[in-house]
Amino acid sequence: MNDVIDHESLDDKRSVDHRNWGPSLRLSLFTIPFPLSMSHQVLIIVGDATETVDTLYPYYRLQEAGFTPVVAAPDKRRYQMVLHEVKPGWTITKEWEGYTIEADVAFRDVKPEEYVGIFFSGGRAPEYIRDDPDLIRITRWFFQHNKPIASVCHGVEIPARAGCVKGRRMATVAKCQFDLEVCGGIYVNEPCVVDGNLVSGRTFHDHGKYMGSWMGLLETERQRIATAALSDRPLPAAFPA
Repeated sequence: MNDVIDHESLDDKRSVDHRNWGPSLRLSLFTIPFPLSMSHQVLIIVGDATETVDTLYPYYRLQEAGFTPVVAAPDKRRYQMVLHEVKPGWTITKEWEGYTIEADVAFRDVKPEEYVGIFFSGGRAPEYIRDDPDLIRITRWFFQHNKPIASVCHGVEIPARAGCVKGRRMATVAKCQFDLEVCGGIYVNEPCVVDGNLVSGRTFHDHGKYMGSWMGLLETERQRIATAALSDRPLPAAFPA
């Protein structure tokens, strides 16, 4: 979204029929104040050995929908991702090196109120970063404020450690069922589980099943923020409701 209006071309825009324009398109035609300018940012939580497909699918899906994915990690640096898959004939997961990803912000510097939602990626990273006090702070904030949350695979270990899963229905990889249930959560072996503001899938194989539900929650939250930000500012006469 372009946050600044070109006022000199406004007269040209008046000749266009805007009655069927959605709110996002209307908002792009004049200056957008905080917090609306922050309503596009979504946190993706990673660490070393974050699963590549777990992470990159939501990263690019967010961009496609007009959101800005912000990668958060213990420190602001480049992280090594991995690939996880069960090889034919194996009963456990095999790991390969994947791509790397640059963290945009360290957990300690995250102000959760500047983000519309959060995604907990899987891989081995969650079990190593889940005790970070700032990550716990961030996680609790999103649950307490009922913001759009998504988790896949081992990502469940983070909200479980933060004490946020009690009574909540979630999908996760089968090996993390115990982590969820010992912290009071309810394990559901389905590709998409929606429990209020919380959306989850078992592994990256479920991305196509649960991601749409989370994206829908993000869009609803973005529109809610937009409406609240503009509640004291009537739309220009050129763009009737």
